[in-house]
Amino acid sequence: MSFLPARKGRHRQRYQDHLRLVAGCIPYRLQKDVEDSNSSVTSRINVLMISTPNRDDLVFPKGGWENDETVHEAACREALEEAGVKGILDEDPLGVWEFRSKSRQNCCNREGGCRGYMFALEVTEELDSWAEQTSYKRQWLSPEEAYKFCRYDWMRDALQVFLRAIEERGSRRAEKLVELPMFPAADSMAEHQMLTSAGCSEKLPTVQHLEESFTNKCIVQG
Repeated sequence: MSFLPARKGRHRQRYQDHLRLVAGCIPYRLQKDVEDSNSSVTSRINVLMISTPNRDDLVFPKGGWENDETVHEAACREALEEAGVKGILDEDPLGVWEFRSKSRQNCCNREGGCRGYMFALEVTEELDSWAEQTSYKRQWLSPEEAYKFCRYDWMRDALQVFLRAIEERGSRRAEKLVELPMFPAADSMAEHQMLTSAGCSEKLPTVQHLEESFTNKCIVQG
């Protein structure tokens, strides 16, 4: 299978307040074959992490946000390049974290500082081959395992935010299901026809990219 090579270098890298802008995601999937239907949503969640050579700890896909892409495109690209997965990215970020790059962990100044935007990515496709397959191996884990093996504290924070968001989302969906009216089969068809004739249709939400609010603040350095 052919794939686009991973981007290299930082000539397109975005900066803001002297911090390198980074985009990443927490890829996840929801297990559908769990026997206990009353279990919490998070108990049915698996998250995808990647490993690097000669290390036992794991990270989520992330990398530099470049000046020719949106922050959402950057997060999806990193997931594809590093983990070989595609999916549905949440429009809103889980949060923004500031941290130091791995080569500048012990610096006392702002050199090596990064500002990372993390998203949730519901995985819909896993590729057999991907751009950085020789550098990264992927592993599906339970949230507890992911927290244990995660390399960075800030990624653990992002994982906790993600799990809370998933639980809240599951609760809202359950509440909506309880509130839905029940129709006999014949009435249900009539209801559908009535809505159709009235011109009702589901409208997908408009995606508003985050970079619109950053355009005047970002400084692109060579």
